[in-house]
Amino acid sequence: MDKGKRIIGEEREAVAARLKSAYESGESIRSLAEASGRSYGFVHRILTETGVTLRGRGGAAKRGKPDA
Repeated sequence: MDKGKRIIGEEREAVAARLKSAYESGESIRSLAEASGRSYGFVHRILTETGVTLRGRGGAAKRGKPDA
């Protein structure tokens, strides 16, 4: 995929389907953006357009102080 090239029509639908499938298989938006040569915002927008339920942010959950 050419960086910065406008993607429309059937090509956009095909890209959206690939990104949706990969995201639903566990890939992160950031990794999809890097692999496709597109921006994080582009991938996020495409996923939103396809109706994907986006996952929450990753990372370790913060824990409170243990009970004394």
